[in-house]
Amino acid sequence: MPCAAARLGSGSDVLGLDDAMSRDHDWGLRLDLLVPAAEVSEVESHLEASLPESFLGHPVRFATTWEPVVRHRVRVDSVRGLAVSRLGVDPTCDLGIEDWLSLTGQAVLEVTAGQVFTDDAGELDGIRRRLEWYPDDLWRHLVATDWARLAQELPFVGRTGERGDDLGSRVIAARLAHVAMHLAHLLERTWPPYAKWLGTSLLTLPGASAVASPLAEAVSTTAWRAREAALVEALRVLNGVQRTVGLPAVADPVEPFWDRPCVGVREDVVRTLEDSVTDPEVRALPRGVGSVDQWSDNVDVLMHPARRRPLR
Repeated sequence: MPCAAARLGSGSDVLGLDDAMSRDHDWGLRLDLLVPAAEVSEVESHLEASLPESFLGHPVRFATTWEPVVRHRVRVDSVRGLAVSRLGVDPTCDLGIEDWLSLTGQAVLEVTAGQVFTDDAGELDGIRRRLEWYPDDLWRHLVATDWARLAQELPFVGRTGERGDDLGSRVIAARLAHVAMHLAHLLERTWPPYAKWLGTSLLTLPGASAVASPLAEAVSTTAWRAREAALVEALRVLNGVQRTVGLPAVADPVEPFWDRPCVGVREDVVRTLEDSVTDPEVRALPRGVGSVDQWSDNVDVLMHPARRRPLR
């Protein structure tokens, strides 16, 4: 019987980021065993009857936070079934624009990031290759979306600071730092993980990791002018990365905002990217909305595939 065996799903070990603290809950031997759909029930029954309580001192049967029942944690499914359960779309078929927009980076990583031990039929590998990255025009649209999001609030860092609202300025700067971190992953064609690991992942990016230092300054400094300057530095780094990866970029992504003592994102940054898109379906998408990762940070939306469908 052809099968695939891998460690997939939501665990930090799937991303290669587990450490000693990771063992304090939901820890034990885990595996995804992917078999033909018609064989799932029989294989599951066989494993339930045959697997031991432990192996080489490590628990095989244990309770988890989402299922407080002691049982083995070899998840048996078909390749398609596993992928659909994580993604909410069927990657064995051609994905439409709304399918792509409903994917979170974390959901894709739960299918593509973990180690594969065997894949007899190559079905799992085929799905992982299809999910390597967005179609080119959609990629350009999503990069433009993050720049549009930055443009919406960058001037407010200075405006709130100038009014003496230091807390408000800090909060806005932190929001913008998060958008910049997401943009860094987009530019490097790297699926971003969920919030806990986003900063760790940022530091692994070949070029865009250079934004980490100015972003850290932006969220830690006590002076709003220094905060704004650090954000400007980060955006200039990202603009340079954008040029390096072959996407259209302007000479300088920031400019003075009206006659006020603060800065904003140049309109040409977004428009130049939008003008490079040729797919009419992508061109028809609304500006500044993008993928579910861009229009929501609600965990109860992002973790549930049925709630991630685009709202237009």
